[in-house]
Amino acid sequence: MGTHNFHADPRNQDILININGQLFPRADAKISVFDSGFILGDGVWEGIRMHEGKLAFINEHMERLYKGATALDMDIGLSKQQLVKRIYDTCDANQMSDQVHIRLMITRGEKSTPYQDPRVTISPPTIVIIAEYKEPIAPSSKGVRLFTTHVRRGYSDVQDPKLNTHSKLNCIFACIQASKAGVDEALMLDPHGFVATCNSTHFFIVNKGELWTSTGDYCLDGITRSKVIQVAKQTSIPVFCKNFTLSDVYSADEAFITGTFAGLTPVAEVDGRTIGSGESPIMKQLQQAYVALVKSETGQLI
Repeated sequence: MGTHNFHADPRNQDILININGQLFPRADAKISVFDSGFILGDGVWEGIRMHEGKLAFINEHMERLYKGATALDMDIGLSKQQLVKRIYDTCDANQMSDQVHIRLMITRGEKSTPYQDPRVTISPPTIVIIAEYKEPIAPSSKGVRLFTTHVRRGYSDVQDPKLNTHSKLNCIFACIQASKAGVDEALMLDPHGFVATCNSTHFFIVNKGELWTSTGDYCLDGITRSKVIQVAKQTSIPVFCKNFTLSDVYSADEAFITGTFAGLTPVAEVDGRTIGSGESPIMKQLQQAYVALVKSETGQLI
């Protein structure tokens, strides 16, 4: 499972899954083989955490989701408020309030025939909400291990890397390569050879007290990433979104990854090279500030 290891929870066997506003037991939750997501990966999605009954950073998640749908010329058919209520209703039906990870998936809908043209879509969008109990398993005390993949993050005129779509084949290729290399996740470069992101998380290094991350031009508009940048500024840690190379990574004082699922996680090794001393004082400071920010979230859509 790499950077997304979690404690198995038997309660997940009996969860109710929301499909287009109806709740189904896990074993009975199904969509058509003609669904656009199944046939083509035509859709958008979000991974959302629930903390103490609140959906963390839900405004940002909805903003990213609806922007992605607009880019794909897809009408979700619900307002943001209606969709958020559906997520809360799903969690309430499962009696969930904490250590919950929600996968919200929206595809263009069912097609009359297996073909890419949106005009052969014959149903409204398919909206699936899967809420599971998922408590992250902390990595070893030293952190996770990364491997630089040959698979690059591409230009926006090929497939915009900022869109959180179901079409994730390049990230899957990178993930497979990391798995075959026996590490937790793949570090991905941009077309110019600069560090971009990881296959499912975002990447930061600390260099002489400064926090560095990529320009963001070739990675998803990460919500946890943006919150870490925010708390770094609030705690007077110099932060730079800039181009940097693997040489900078290998000589960094610290490295860590960020994501909705596990927050901030230290990186112990990249391409077999130990990063820093393993103490990660800047990351731990940011981690405390990030947790405080999550707890301050209202969880209500503005």
